[in-house]
Order: sequence, then C-alpha cells, then structure tokens
Amino acid sequence: MTDDKMIARAKEVFDIEIEGLRRTRDAIGKDFTSAVKMILACASQGGIVVVSGVGKNLHIAEKMSAIFSSTGTRSIVLNPVQAMHGDLGMVSSKDILLALSFSGESEEILRLIPAIRRHGLKVVSMTGRPGSTLAGMSDIHLEIPCGKEACPFGMAPTNSTTATMALGDALAMTLIDAQKFSVEEYAMNHPAGAIGRALVMKVTDIMRTGERLATVPASATVMESLMAMTKAQGGSAIVVGEGGGLAGIFTDGDFRRVMSEAPTGDGGGDVLSAPVSRYMTPSPMFVRDDVYAAELLKIFERKRIDDLPVCDANGVVVGLVDIQDLPKMKIM
Repeated sequence: MTDDKMIARAKEVFDIEIEGLRRTRDAIGKDFTSAVKMILACASQGGIVVVSGVGKNLHIAEKMSAIFSSTGTRSIVLNPVQAMHGDLGMVSSKDILLALSFSGESEEILRLIPAIRRHGLKVVSMTGRPGSTLAGMSDIHLEIPCGKEACPFGMAPTNSTTATMALGDALAMTLIDAQKFSVEEYAMNHPAGAIGRALVMKVTDIMRTGERLATVPASATVMESLMAMTKAQGGSAIVVGEGGGLAGIFTDGDFRRVMSEAPTGDGGGDVLSAPVSRYMTPSPMFVRDDVYAAELLKIFERKRIDDLPVCDANGVVVGLVDIQDLPKMKIM
C-alpha cells in the first residue's frame, strides 16, 4: 500500500464520519427535546441518568456519563451484564436509563430493559434503527442515521460510535444551558489539574503587584519607563493617570519598534528622553480584578497579547498579568 493510498484511506474515514455527523445532526428534532425534558424532570426529583451499552458502546456510555456528571447532570454507568447480577441495586424509580445500541438488538440490553422497568425507570434509547426491538421498548427513541461504517467490512463500530458520542455531547451541552449550570459549579467538579486551576483561580491570584508591577506617570520618559520595567523584571510598564487610572501601556516590543524607526545616527537619544505617552498604547485592553483565570486564557489566545493590565471596580490599576506567568501557575 503506497503512502498516497494510506493518506487517501485516512481521509475517506474522516469524510464518512463527517457525513455521519451531519446526518445525525439533521435528524435532531422533537424526540431530542422530549429526552432533554425527561432528564430535567428526573434531575429535579433527585434522580440520575443511568447510561448503559455493550462492547464499544459501553466505552461510549462511560464517556457520556462522565460528561453528564461533570456538567451538572448526575449520572452512573451500568454494565448490563453486571446489572443482572446485583448492580440493579444502584438504580431507583426516580432515575432514567439511557440505552445505547446501534443495532437496537443487543441481547444484553434487551434483557436489561424488563428488569429496569420493574424498578420503575423510564427508558431513552439511541439506535440507528427506529424499527428495532430496543426502540420499540423505549419511552423515547433518538435515531442515529449516520449511514455506513468506515470499516471496509461494514462491521467495526466507527461512524456509529462517533455519531453516538456526538449525540450524547449534544444532550449534555443542551442540559448545561437548560439547567443554567455555571462555570463556578463546573469548577467545583474539577478541583485538580490545569482545568481546575484555571476555573478556580482568579486574576488576583496570578497578577503582578508591588515591586513586580512597573507603573509610571504619563510624564515619565521612555528611559524612566525602561528602568521601571527592568526593576520589575517585566516586559511592560503601565502608564497611569491621576488617581491611578489606566492611561496606557508601553512594552519592550513598542520600544524596539520605535528604535527601529529612529533616524540613523541618532542613537535613540531623542526617543529615550521623550515622554512615554508619545509611544504608549493609549486606553489598552484590561480586565477587572474579579475575573477568573479561564477568561484570561481566552483573552490572550484571542487578542494575541503578552501583557494585560488589571483594574478594580473604580478603574484603578491594581496589577498586571504577564503571559509568561501562566505556565508557572500551571494553568496553560
């Protein structure tokens, strides 16, 4: 098999699965909204979403349940085989079963449904066949019309598992909005790792203050600003006006730019003695001191800047966030 054929085959898999996602997306309708409403009613009564599947779908169930739990919808995974040997004790009549089976004929799942019914649970199924046995046994059926598998034999779950996972994500994200699940609540569920730190930490935990914060008045010269930056070991000086308000920012990048444009033979003397207000960026972007670190990451990525002044509710400069400090805080 040549390199070109390998690449072509890989791209074909992507094309098949992208088309499968489109088809599944276009099939979303009233059954989806009914499932969301049923889950919301379940959650309001203290119930949980019990997700179950066989084979590859059991792995999808684990991922789906984890997304639900981390985003405000309590959930557990139920292995259908273990369920028939005692694990049904984990469920109650307030819960909902979300059953995954692309064929809708998985024997283990079909045996589970009557037992689940005896415990009083309602059933939402996800299959690729609306006329399947599982679809007929369900209160709500969500169709996954993704088309053929990417497998050359049409057997290995590929396109179908991708579409099933995406439909589960769509449920979870819709439930976030419906339940008005907040970033603060999300942070409570992610206390460890980079995600947790970015969500829990605020600007005040990261920003430079005191001797590490270079601030100069608008009347300061470029040389005085560079000295302040050097003392603070930073790459920028915040220019403040009367009362400590933010007037502008002058960075080492600004200085290099100005010097590159200075007349040959000047040696930069005129630039160094000039007021920094001549070369600063006036009214720069800033953040409030109550912003979460997660918002900082979005700003740095979107605006492609390296330094961000921090102001309090009165507009007074209280700190500076240097992008170089974020990796040290392990939030990027």
